[in-house]
Amino acid sequence: MSGPTLLPQTLPQWLVHRAKHQAREIAQRHKRDGIWQEFSWQDIWLEVREIAYGLLVQGVKRGQTVLLIGENRPEMYWGEWAAMCIGAKTVALYPDATEAELEYVVQDAQVVCIFAEDQEQVDKALPIAQRHTQVQTIVWWEPGGLWSYQDVILSNWNALKLSGETLRVSQPRWVDEEVDKGHGLDIALLSYTSGTTGKPKGVISTHRWLLHNAQILADTLQVPAHCEYLSYLPLAWATEQWVGIAMGLLRPMRINFAEQPDQIQEAIREIACELVFFGPRQWESLAAKVHARMLDVAPWRRRLVEWALHLGQRIRAPRKNEPEVTWMDHALLPIAELLVLLPLREQLGLKRTRIAMNGGAACSPDIFRFFAGMGVLLRAAYGCSEFGVISVHQESRVDPETIGSAVTQGNAWGPGVAWRISSEGELQVRDGPGFSGYWGMPEKTAEKRDGDWFCTGDAVGLLDEGPQLIYYDRVDHMSRLADGARFSKQFIEVRLRFSPYIREVVVLGDEGRDAVTALVNIDSEVFGRWAEHQGVSFTTFTDLSQRDEVIEEVAKAIEAVNRHLPLQARVRHFANFPKELDPDEGELTRTRKLKRDFIEERYQTIIEGMYAGRDQVSIDIPVRYQDGQIGSLTAQVKIRSLSNALQESAA
Repeated sequence: MSGPTLLPQTLPQWLVHRAKHQAREIAQRHKRDGIWQEFSWQDIWLEVREIAYGLLVQGVKRGQTVLLIGENRPEMYWGEWAAMCIGAKTVALYPDATEAELEYVVQDAQVVCIFAEDQEQVDKALPIAQRHTQVQTIVWWEPGGLWSYQDVILSNWNALKLSGETLRVSQPRWVDEEVDKGHGLDIALLSYTSGTTGKPKGVISTHRWLLHNAQILADTLQVPAHCEYLSYLPLAWATEQWVGIAMGLLRPMRINFAEQPDQIQEAIREIACELVFFGPRQWESLAAKVHARMLDVAPWRRRLVEWALHLGQRIRAPRKNEPEVTWMDHALLPIAELLVLLPLREQLGLKRTRIAMNGGAACSPDIFRFFAGMGVLLRAAYGCSEFGVISVHQESRVDPETIGSAVTQGNAWGPGVAWRISSEGELQVRDGPGFSGYWGMPEKTAEKRDGDWFCTGDAVGLLDEGPQLIYYDRVDHMSRLADGARFSKQFIEVRLRFSPYIREVVVLGDEGRDAVTALVNIDSEVFGRWAEHQGVSFTTFTDLSQRDEVIEEVAKAIEAVNRHLPLQARVRHFANFPKELDPDEGELTRTRKLKRDFIEERYQTIIEGMYAGRDQVSIDIPVRYQDGQIGSLTAQVKIRSLSNALQESAA
């Protein structure tokens, strides 16, 4: 087909197309009560159509906004498609969004209907609906704890379907006709930014934009039809909209849903996913689990695993200036596969994985090499919720230092991406999926444009050997010390996070400072196991983080990264956070991106102590407990200086 006019133009039209031509083919599976329940395209379309009739009866109209909040479940997909069927636009929020975050979006997007998975989400939505009377209905589908709720605005999933039955019988073509009215340039979705630089902004996403991004990924990654995929990334993240929602229809793929969020690994193993799409934190977590398990095995087994992984890395992801791979290395690889690598992939659920992707943020090159050694070729996709997919690792051999090459090839939905690097080092793009603007914010929209170029705000460079892009940091986060030396905080952070002992890290330094320092959020699970094996006793996270033995291990990890950094960019002092960073306290976004300004303000006492050369400071900070109550944490935080921060590197 030569153009989009020959194809369905909207996501609901694609759903109807699948239900008509592949009616009995399994499209989705959901594990409930230990059993995988299957849904064909016809099953899904009938369910979506009934929900769409229910929304019409509740007064939802074309152009209005429907919000969904919950874990990844079939109902989240079906509710979104049902709203789109009648011309409404949708918003999906992270399941752990606070009531205040939910209310902001309800007000900004003028939400008229909320799909709230369970009691937790209903308890957030009800008081908001009382304050914002445009909210007509709150729909839930997990009944636990809701049997006594009597508010007239509430409706369970089946009741919503039943409410539309009379309309469906009297006007059986209404929803079908609404689907037919849809156009590719209709707004399908508002995707809210994480709010790292201010209030979240609703990014306008059309049906064509979603399909264009899905087609880019399908083509560049060579995703096979009927590919097995586990829906894990939150629908609030644009990537899940491209992959699960849009590419699931377009390719089509078979979308699977775990029974519980903490059973993702088990589900991946059971369905043997062919496509795995994680953010860097998830890949780092998997690598940390492998390292943590190695602490529990006999020394000879640990050395065997290390040998096999090192051999795999030498062959599949060699470093520059490494000795050439020998015939003996190739001869030993099948033995390493049999004894270690294949069982390891099987344990992690990656045995059948053909396409392993990282997106959302930069990932350490060491993570790429770690999984390559295991036999899983990890690739990066880079883009943003405003513009869409910009670059992808498209070649069979991936350079882990890059984010791939720009997607310059067009497809049925639009042209390829044109790009340039400004004199300030910022990546600017045009054509491609494109930027449709921020909802109700014309001034903010204009700020992102330089003529017909979209300003990504990202500082990038080019690989010497070819057109692959190297991601440095946000342009605003490229830092300069008092002596004029420039460095990238994120460049250092992603390499430090490869250590299984470091879960998060905030690198510090600006024109008013003479050195680079860091605040480290240790991985309590890995360190807990380590402490058990080392005979180190502790009581709380605060106690563990300040143990001298723990600080020494973190120092070793930072010194290992320092050896590969320019002298001026090396971390000179660090301290461990006395508590874990928490999105509920405003320290991280829902995608676990650092809120630097807030963190620097909250932990100013520790920061000033590091730059003053002190070895310990006392800190008293407010904390929010799980029941919502506010308390305070008082702790003595130790500061450590690093011995190799001022030594010239031998590398």
